[in-house]
Amino acid sequence: MKASELRSKSTDELNAELHKLLEESFRLRTSKATGQLTQTHLLRENQRNVARIKTVLQQQAK
Repeated sequence: MKASELRSKSTDELNAELHKLLEESFRLRTSKATGQLTQTHLLRENQRNVARIKTVLQQQAK
């Protein structure tokens, strides 16, 4: 997910995407805690996507 793609989306779309990513983050963390997660790189990728969306939302708020 690129920041340029995110900037073209509306605030509502970004909030929906953020909510989806936070749910996914919870699922990944619980999978890791139970030892079922084999693709641990998804945790960091998800975390960075959340940060990108939050950054774009802050920029749009200004």
